[in-house]
Amino acid sequence: MFSFGPDRPRRRPALTPMIDVVFLLLVFFMLASRFGVERTLQLSLGGTGAQATWSGPPRLVDIGAQGELSLNGRSVALADLAGDLEPLMDAPADPVVLRPKGGDLSAVTAVIDALRAAGLSQLVLVP
Repeated sequence: MFSFGPDRPRRRPALTPMIDVVFLLLVFFMLASRFGVERTLQLSLGGTGAQATWSGPPRLVDIGAQGELSLNGRSVALADLAGDLEPLMDAPADPVVLRPKGGDLSAVTAVIDALRAAGLSQLVLVP
């Protein structure tokens, strides 16, 4: 009969490297995740949810695909938009219709922020 020497006890797998990897993954995903509150825009959607009464001349702001703006068909800069809307409005609570014509959400957000900063409260987004 063959003798291969004394039986060695079986080694138990080391869990320390696996625990290290799990903690490294945990730290990575914690640092890679986004912290903070998501930003929301409070709007009235044209059509189903809009309950604003209209008074005065039209106030239609077209937002182009490249961020170009036009007020009632006339080209206007973002910095001048609130000033150009002022003579068309009786009060800051009068509705202003925003109509995006492209997929640039950052341009829509910039227009909304600029108009809100100017004190306009009734912005209606027409999809």
